[in-house]
Amino acid sequence: MTTSDDETWMRRAISLARTNVGLTGDNPSVGCVIVRDGVVVGEGATAPGGRPHAEEQALNQAGASARSATAYVTLEPCGERTAGHASCGERLAAAGVTRVVVACTDASAFASGRGLQRLREVGIAVDLELLSAEAAPLYADYHPYRRSPP
Repeated sequence: MTTSDDETWMRRAISLARTNVGLTGDNPSVGCVIVRDGVVVGEGATAPGGRPHAEEQALNQAGASARSATAYVTLEPCGERTAGHASCGERLAAAGVTRVVVACTDASAFASGRGLQRLREVGIAVDLELLSAEAAPLYADYHPYRRSPP
């Protein structure tokens, strides 16, 4: 069940994602906000060039405060990485977040349910499509079907 606080935090994630639209190469510009007990403990947007991902930056900023927190992400976390590093789904799980709220799903071969599956497998609650109509324009020029998994 979503709340007005969920919408507030997702709007912040959408705002973060907007900052780097068009600057992230083949990767989409994603925003991530990590909130624990009503306080932002970490946030990030996909960096210019596409790395690091938004979730990585937010988790690095949050540190141990990510445990038992909620992550608000504008696009489904990746389930695989091209370079073989831990995916964002794996990183969120390892950090101990208890809930992930996602605005838009990602048809990329690197995501397409894989990141969400990893989260669910370890008992993390996943809520989909919160403010998806507001976030979707961020990905109008993103063509994940052109990419293939490693």
